[in-house]
Amino acid sequence: MNKNFRAIDWKSYLPIPICEEHPEYGVFYETAWELARDHVKEIDGMPQNPYMDEAFCATQLWIWDTCFMSLFCKFAGEVFPGVESFQNFYSVLYEGKLLPKVIPPEDEPYWTETTPGVPAHIMVHIADNPPLFAWSEYENALVHGDLEYLKTLLYEKKSLQRHYEWFESQREKRKIHGVLAPNCLISEPYGYKWEGARSGMDNTPRGRTEIPSPKRPNNPDMYWLDAICQQALSARMIARLFAMVGDCENEKNWNQKFEEKKKIVNALYWDEEDRFYYDIDCNDHHFYKVKSIASFWPLIAGIASAEQAEAMVAHISDPDTFGGILPFSSIARNDPEFSPTGKYWRGAMWLPTTYMALRGMTDYGFHKEAHDAAVSVLDYMWKTYEGYEPHSIWEAYAPEGYRPATYTDDVRIVRKDFCGWSALGPISIYLEYILGFSSIDAFERIVRWNKPEDFRSGIGVKNLRFGDVVTDIIAEGKHVCVSSNAPYTLEINGKAFSIQAGEQEFLL
Repeated sequence: MNKNFRAIDWKSYLPIPICEEHPEYGVFYETAWELARDHVKEIDGMPQNPYMDEAFCATQLWIWDTCFMSLFCKFAGEVFPGVESFQNFYSVLYEGKLLPKVIPPEDEPYWTETTPGVPAHIMVHIADNPPLFAWSEYENALVHGDLEYLKTLLYEKKSLQRHYEWFESQREKRKIHGVLAPNCLISEPYGYKWEGARSGMDNTPRGRTEIPSPKRPNNPDMYWLDAICQQALSARMIARLFAMVGDCENEKNWNQKFEEKKKIVNALYWDEEDRFYYDIDCNDHHFYKVKSIASFWPLIAGIASAEQAEAMVAHISDPDTFGGILPFSSIARNDPEFSPTGKYWRGAMWLPTTYMALRGMTDYGFHKEAHDAAVSVLDYMWKTYEGYEPHSIWEAYAPEGYRPATYTDDVRIVRKDFCGWSALGPISIYLEYILGFSSIDAFERIVRWNKPEDFRSGIGVKNLRFGDVVTDIIAEGKHVCVSSNAPYTLEINGKAFSIQAGEQEFLL
């Protein structure tokens, strides 16, 4: 793939979604890309220039924000530096580099430990953020098809293996050069002790022992379900990346690591009575029964059985737990500490965890359920954009009222123009789960289109790029028109069609 991050004509690289029944989705899609483009940032001395800025503050970089941003950047990888931005983290964590200094603006948060106007180093904010590099690299590899890049990543830099083993090796809290916050993760045989901000779910009530719970319970005796599932996911994705380069031995070794985590999660973190995954106590392994969006990580990690996945997915349409007008609330709606204003991770819908849950649903074949939930999410975001001023895309959304979420104090409103990871809604969720293009493989040269049944008018995508292929795929009812610059396989709802270079039409 030829990279041209500074291209003036960057819009010409974007896929063009087609959905005649909902033209407003297209407007929202374009808005998200425009806002994201404003966060392609360039600073002298950064290991990767330009890079994706999280839309949060000037002197900090976040691992999990950047990983999730890469999952919409993948659709325009020639002009948006998604996975490339990981180098800014790899350089600090595994090459001992210190990022350059910038002058903090007047509104830089106090906790960055900077003084406005006084040069300060850009810092990785948290090193033990969710370990999502391997998953993000894999998802991008499927679209980009860059085998040489993968070989360098796996055999020369070994960044993914090093990050996995680093997570496994944490035994005490400590500070890392170039990282602002000290690590809180503690790795033990049956799980990981962690902390809200490090997990990314800052004020989550998970692990509480009383109601109302403290602002951040951070139960020191709790093993965090998401941490072990994210490590399992990392091992599974590293195995898949080795499979892409034809390394069967390493594929087997990393799959074994995955199976070890899978066995632990299903033995200890699954409550058969509630048919739900929970965090557990590190001493006697009792469940901390707070239903949160983190409980969907076993699906995307591939840990859940078909029956367990079905039980979890049922909650996405259940108005008492994670359903309702806006699905994927950060805690269940029937939780005593659920906030209809969001209160950050006490009810708000967040696009990264929503995208995670949708991917887990489709991985287990729940395509219609994912599609229906995705439509509800995008419809809510769009109505908030139209009806709430300022008109923007927000850091998180209140689960009721078509409005942005409140912050942890339940007074302040979350950040606007957050593209940033919230672009996942109008871009990735739209393309993958509303239109149905959730499976693209540049190595196998195949696009699997789960074409939704509820859109009768024109639907599809133009200028879809994967590997060396550029294609248009448009359907009107059962009539499909495809053009492509190169051959590939198009699978529509399970039926395969051989696409040749040029234009062709066929009936489903």
